[in-house]
Amino acid sequence: MKKAAFSVALLLAVFLVVNAYSAEQVRVEVLYMNHGPLRDTIAKMKKVFSSYGSRISVSWHDFNTEEGEQFMAKKGIRQHVPLVIWINGKTKATVGNREMTFSGFPTGSGPAFFQGKWTIDDLNTALAQVAAKK
Repeated sequence: MKKAAFSVALLLAVFLVVNAYSAEQVRVEVLYMNHGPLRDTIAKMKKVFSSYGSRISVSWHDFNTEEGEQFMAKKGIRQHVPLVIWINGKTKATVGNREMTFSGFPTGSGPAFFQGKWTIDDLNTALAQVAAKK
């Protein structure tokens, strides 16, 4: 009887630890165009993402692949967009007192007509805020 109770308690503990770990992870999804002008931004994003280690889970979806097209359809993206970032399923985040959408090139990079109103620092701050809430 003690052995059965111990086994149940052990399984419950493992289940709780696994669920607690996965619940704490911030989910980041990136739809991107694998083109020259965006590569510098992608490199900067990867550096930011790597600083969070296992606290975030990042999935990359190349706009120009079949998988990327399926991902776009799933997310309802129908326009030509070089970059969209979702943090826990949302493209918008409040950073300080500003709400921003992580879409297009960061401010100051890439073609002006594709620039969003966000920076790599804004992305880092948004991730830090979400990670802190977990």
